[in-house]
Amino acid sequence: MSKRVYCVAEFLPKEGKFDSLFQRLQALEPNTLREDGCIQYRVTRQIQSPFAEGKGFPIVFNEIWEDMDAFEAHCQRQEIVNFFQTVCLADDGLAAEWNVRVFSDEPNHYDAPKTIK
Repeated sequence: MSKRVYCVAEFLPKEGKFDSLFQRLQALEPNTLREDGCIQYRVTRQIQSPFAEGKGFPIVFNEIWEDMDAFEAHCQRQEIVNFFQTVCLADDGLAAEWNVRVFSDEPNHYDAPKTIK
């Protein structure tokens, strides 16, 4: 088990804004990948497959962070704050809806070993 945090951030673009939103999200990758604690940060778009016909938003960030502190530090970076203010919250933004969730691979009440220092 680990202290890793897995984030799934989904985005629904406004009508006709798919490519623009996808490009804005891709632009976040280089700086984020330089952050301490960032293990994976990749924006993806849904593609068609008869073996994966689930529903959700068509643009998804798949993120893995070393721990919650690293994830929360990322969320407070000015570039990320500005992204949400201009692309998601602004009336003229590119995203109609978004959904950001975090997950752990540890079961509830996991008896983690104590770290000896």
